[in-house]
Amino acid sequence: MAVKTIHSEQSGRVLTVRFDNPPRNFMTTGMVDELSALVRGLEGDDSVGAVVFTGAPDEVFITHFDVEEILASTEGVGGALSATLAGGALKTLGALERIPGARSGVIDRTPAAGLMALRDIHDLFLRMNRLDKVFIAAINGLALGGGCELALACDLRLMAEGDHRIGLPEVTIGIIPGAGGSQRMTRALGPSRALELMLEGTILRPQEALEVGLVHRVLASERLLEEAGEVAERMARRSPAAVAALKRAVYDGASRSLEDGLHIERAQLLAVASTDVARRAMTAYAEQVRAISDAAPWQDDSLIEPWQQGTAVKMTD
Repeated sequence: MAVKTIHSEQSGRVLTVRFDNPPRNFMTTGMVDELSALVRGLEGDDSVGAVVFTGAPDEVFITHFDVEEILASTEGVGGALSATLAGGALKTLGALERIPGARSGVIDRTPAAGLMALRDIHDLFLRMNRLDKVFIAAINGLALGGGCELALACDLRLMAEGDHRIGLPEVTIGIIPGAGGSQRMTRALGPSRALELMLEGTILRPQEALEVGLVHRVLASERLLEEAGEVAERMARRSPAAVAALKRAVYDGASRSLEDGLHIERAQLLAVASTDVARRAMTAYAEQVRAISDAAPWQDDSLIEPWQQGTAVKMTD
């Protein structure tokens, strides 16, 4: 039986969910599956009005999505794909998934399983955006890549003070964000600022994240969960119908359809992740991670430096 990577507890109308995947607290497809089941279970559950997400380890929210899983998802693709072909492949897989039994009987035993994981993450975050609950990210530490993307998918973001980092540095290992980051950061910060941060692979400290608008509030570490709980209690008192309507107005009505943007992102990620350059860079990064001691790696810069500096792999063909 797989070890659970999320733990939840309910107090009143507030559900607190902790991410717990030692030793590095990576997001994985298993964690996404658990989160998806939890969020689906909230549909129609009137006992919960707000959800707080936080990391179980000290000073780690979610480090990032497991790069080795991304690398594995490109195995068997058969060479670099164009974005057009990648997009077509994703649409075909989506159609196949609607056939009863295809997911467990065919797709999950092929390289397509990794590609479908992208859809699963997008579907999870879209479900959060449509629910009549308020999702609050209590970012207690490191939140890169998928960790930052999950925070961006939340309605409110609070971050602890300290030498923590948050950002989308995927470009430094030859890929782009794949869990909605390119779309949600752009919607949060505007195209110009978001593109600069993603092209630079910038990793922000809490106060910097506050200044650009990536997080809503920065708090002392010892106050983070208490404040998040207080905010959640206020949000849980809102009318669920009003919350749902307001979220629809903001997420669906304020810009181009999010689904369209996410399809573009999926196709571009699949295309760029299948190139030799990206696969070499991801392999090099995964090897660097394996070489890091398992003893509280988030307490030093060893896991952050590869994202800031990139790997030794040349990024141009």
